[in-house]
Amino acid sequence: MTTRVLLLTQWFDPEPTFKGMVFARELVRQGFDVEVLTGFPNYPGGKLYPGYRMRWLQRESVEGVSVTRVPLYPSHDQSAIRRIMNYASFAFSAIIYGTFMMRRCDVIYAYHPPLTVGVAAAVIRTVRRVPVVYDIQDMWPDTLRATGMIGNERVLGIVSRLCQWIYRRMDHIVVLSPGFRRLLSERGVPRDKVDVIYNWADEAALGEPNGNLPHGFPASDRFRIVFAGNMGKAQALAAVLDAAGLLQARNSRVSFVLVGGGIEVENLRQLADQRKLNNVMFVPQMPMSEIGTLLNAADALLVHLRRDPLFQITIPSKTQAYMTVGKPLLMGVDGDAADLVRDAGCGLVARSEDPEAIASAAEAMAALSSAALQEMGANAKRYYRERLALNVGAARFGTIFNRLAISKASGK
Repeated sequence: MTTRVLLLTQWFDPEPTFKGMVFARELVRQGFDVEVLTGFPNYPGGKLYPGYRMRWLQRESVEGVSVTRVPLYPSHDQSAIRRIMNYASFAFSAIIYGTFMMRRCDVIYAYHPPLTVGVAAAVIRTVRRVPVVYDIQDMWPDTLRATGMIGNERVLGIVSRLCQWIYRRMDHIVVLSPGFRRLLSERGVPRDKVDVIYNWADEAALGEPNGNLPHGFPASDRFRIVFAGNMGKAQALAAVLDAAGLLQARNSRVSFVLVGGGIEVENLRQLADQRKLNNVMFVPQMPMSEIGTLLNAADALLVHLRRDPLFQITIPSKTQAYMTVGKPLLMGVDGDAADLVRDAGCGLVARSEDPEAIASAAEAMAALSSAALQEMGANAKRYYRERLALNVGAARFGTIFNRLAISKASGK
């Protein structure tokens, strides 16, 4: 019997999503009957995408996946009220559709964030008696507090209680790191109710690099460490510039290449100019299809986040992306992400926001032989293929889906 799965997610292709069409398509390939319940695309700009018109219901069929879109209030600006309206409107529409119009399914997969998707899943589960797998990608209210999105402790307390209400009503929970699982256990969620399934990367986009290296990319006599992604406050890249300053003073051949956009880019550029750092290069945001070329030209790839208890239990998604490329990693994130690199034997670890530690790790990598670096890169690729890849993660989800579907059918 084919297991029917409803993917409940506020964001879905053509929006930039993680567990979007790639996940749905892989589940279909592995033998599942998949329907997606989502909103009309408006993320991250908060404007409805061209070619879409808000209506009560829109059905599409894409590559064997049935996609049902329900209305929401499009918004994604800094207004807390409008953001809440965006989240709540989708949850309301999803509840109406899921309660009265949804075709029969055996299991619901619900993607968090936002938390309101969990509320919708809990209501639909109660009415339709369908088991739910809850995939937590952001730990609320911790993320809201750490990012400064919400600072009011009373509001954060309400969010925390709502989280507990949702957790109790979910049949199974999936998290992206061992630290998330430990935190849920500390908050009273039974450990046997939670599985760790690591995130995967956009394998197709990174698999066939077809871009050109940017003008001025450091020559091969330099040891080129590339950071690619958002440059915001969470990335704390000023510490990396401090490390670059230490390395420049030591006449090191290490160069840093920082690729991407974000609210801190201009501040970082000004800082590098003020310090006359000739071992730091900034590259504007590039299409994903071209990023692979630059990553493949690097000698090592950098992950860095600021020192924060939340980030110690987070594994940044760029970790998996880097590992698919098969390059050594310089991991500047404490906790679970550092443990992953050590376990895979695919790079070196530096204490987060510690310029001396970052500089020392960079110099140590630059001093390694080509054979040692190639071995680290091969370890990264093998570890990703065997334990983190899309087909591996989707199969683990599939095992959970089938188990819950069998339990439902037997009335347990």
